[in-house]
Amino acid sequence: MRKLEEVLQDWEAVIGLEVHAELTTLETKMFCGCKLEFGAAPNTHTCPVCLGLPGALPVPNKAAIESIVLAGLATNCDIEKHSMFYRKNYMYPDMSKNFQTTQGPVAFCMRGHLDLDVDGPAAKERITAAGLAEGDRDGNATRTADGYTAHVGITRIHMEEDAGKMVHVGGSEGRIAGATHSLVDYNRCGTPLIELVTEPDLRTPEEARLFMQKLRQIYLAIGISDCSMEEGSLRCDGNVSLRRRGDSKLGVKTELKNMNSFKNLHDGLAYEICRQAEVLEEGGQIYQETRHWDPTSKRTIVMRVKETADDYRLFPEPDLAPYDLTDEWIDQVRAKLPELPDQQAARFARDFGLSAYDARHLVESRTTARFFEACMELAGEDAGALAKPVANLVINDVTAYLNAHEGVKLDATPLTPERAVALVRLVAEDAISSKQGKEVFAAVLEEGKDPADVVKERGMEQVSDAGAIEAVVDAVLAANPDKVAQYRGGKTGLIGFFVGQCMKETRGQGNPKVINELLAKKLG
Repeated sequence: MRKLEEVLQDWEAVIGLEVHAELTTLETKMFCGCKLEFGAAPNTHTCPVCLGLPGALPVPNKAAIESIVLAGLATNCDIEKHSMFYRKNYMYPDMSKNFQTTQGPVAFCMRGHLDLDVDGPAAKERITAAGLAEGDRDGNATRTADGYTAHVGITRIHMEEDAGKMVHVGGSEGRIAGATHSLVDYNRCGTPLIELVTEPDLRTPEEARLFMQKLRQIYLAIGISDCSMEEGSLRCDGNVSLRRRGDSKLGVKTELKNMNSFKNLHDGLAYEICRQAEVLEEGGQIYQETRHWDPTSKRTIVMRVKETADDYRLFPEPDLAPYDLTDEWIDQVRAKLPELPDQQAARFARDFGLSAYDARHLVESRTTARFFEACMELAGEDAGALAKPVANLVINDVTAYLNAHEGVKLDATPLTPERAVALVRLVAEDAISSKQGKEVFAAVLEEGKDPADVVKERGMEQVSDAGAIEAVVDAVLAANPDKVAQYRGGKTGLIGFFVGQCMKETRGQGNPKVINELLAKKLG
């Protein structure tokens, strides 16, 4: 099977996502008063309504309707004033009433969009963007200085109830294949769930991953879900088809399930793109089917032939009246919108002079965004000067540390905003070198000490006195006349040797900047 970058030279992928988010910040289910609680003992939060017992009538959760309208407003959707619920009929043990209450053709939120900033290695997957000049367009992508911006349409965000949880016993990795028997936990049944459906505007696995990450940031910012992919409160299905580059006709799509992490989303789509290309290039046929992504074997497996709307026999829910939302109520919900990630990034760039790249990466996590903002408040009048080095510390060093220590939260580490600002000040004031700064950063996290104490205990105070350093530089040059002659003869790479010798003589405490300046002056 060819690699993704090779396949994308000949084929264009057309990708659409269906993103499900449980409204976990609510207290009760969508149509009944049962408590929402992840990890509770099986079947302890159920009632006649969510079990679908005869005669039980649903009562809609007003807070859930407010949450989906918030989600729509945050993703540039039109809020439909008139909509209704439907019954989606299917027979499976995870829904004991044999139908799911969901929305029909008109959802609460319609016709939205998000703009994705794609840069760095991620931008390389859309091979047509590389040849564009800044400002030029390729379909829904506009070239930028660092990569491109992709405009991704949102078809709809609709409300539905979640199904129960199937627990497969026996077999491999808890899956139904090979299981000896299955159990059902109906606690999750009836959980308010919103599903966002994108237009088929995504063209690479990286774009799909970035869309999912951005949507998660938005949902966390507006406080409607904990968005835990590990616990299943944020889930994603991907639809993907291929067509030859230059063609406009869509190919036959497959749907991918079980993409419960950003990595699985990218890897599952990448594999399926390569698989479809191989089938088509060998003269085979792609079937509209649902496939399962197995992260262990790193391949997709057929689950079932894809159902159509006709298979579900959708019809209006007779036990729920249609919804009529007023402009006044929608405006009341709009007033509750907090600062969204894009707005926060724009403010960071405007107020602190950060690049769009740095600002965008700071707001990828609410934790790092809050940490940076706390640092800027502590920096006071120096905020403008310290913003870039603080941003570098957070984006590079802090992120690398958290990635290497899975499960560790930033606010649970010894690195406080006060210590971060103190560390950045030491480097900015040439009290220590940038290399020593990384050593101090590691010591703060390992020993829980203030940066100044670490510097003092380890004798790391940097010597910046020009007079003292000049004496060292003179001594090094006098001790190496042959290398001085070689340098002046054109072997300028020897500057590193001279700097190293000066650092050695100052026991690593000489200011490299001052040393370089003096060497350049004396060797010039």
